[in-house]
Amino acid sequence: MITAIALDDELPALEVLEAFCNQSKEVNLVKFFTKTQDARFYLEKYPVDLLFLDINMPSVSGIDFYKSISQETTVIFTTAYSEYAAESYELNAVDYLMKPFSYDRFLKAIDKVKKLNQIKKGDKQNYMLFRVDYGLTKVLLSDILYIEGLDNYLKVHIKNQKTLVVRMTMKSLSEKLPATDFCRVHRSYIISIANMQSYRNKIIYINDKEIPLGISYESDFLEILNN
Repeated sequence: MITAIALDDELPALEVLEAFCNQSKEVNLVKFFTKTQDARFYLEKYPVDLLFLDINMPSVSGIDFYKSISQETTVIFTTAYSEYAAESYELNAVDYLMKPFSYDRFLKAIDKVKKLNQIKKGDKQNYMLFRVDYGLTKVLLSDILYIEGLDNYLKVHIKNQKTLVVRMTMKSLSEKLPATDFCRVHRSYIISIANMQSYRNKIIYINDKEIPLGISYESDFLEILNN
């Protein structure tokens, strides 16, 4: 089942999407939004597999909204204007649905999402894509030293590279990282187990950085070390 949200300033368009998702039984449309800010707040807390996104909206265009979010989320653009098609595909959109679209056309778009997901599952992913400065930056998981939380932003510290600042929550990132390789050790820190140099007196050392071990995270951390 594909988990999805939809953003469109027109409620009737959202209702059509909801009906199509329910009919297909392939997509679980968990929420839909008419305001970009509400959709942004939701994505920061709850990552989804797919985003249905209208382009022509009054405050922020769908394309600008997608560029601004940090989550690596598959997108299908929905619009009544064909002139945005080229730009949407430059953002690696899975599909571009012209309104009003039929149920059959909707199913073709969902089939593309399913095929993309199958490719991802078949190829063990050893990297992450972070949305930075309106683009995507690829980072090998083995190069991530640790992640530092700063309110609604994160600093991703990387071997021999510039630190990335991304708009993302600790919770959403920790859910994407492999649990066997990364461990949250503090409310403000996630570390790479492989890149940890030493641990003593409740302090973890990585590249001369001293990272405190939080009490509530101690048992999980020590269990990983013992295993």
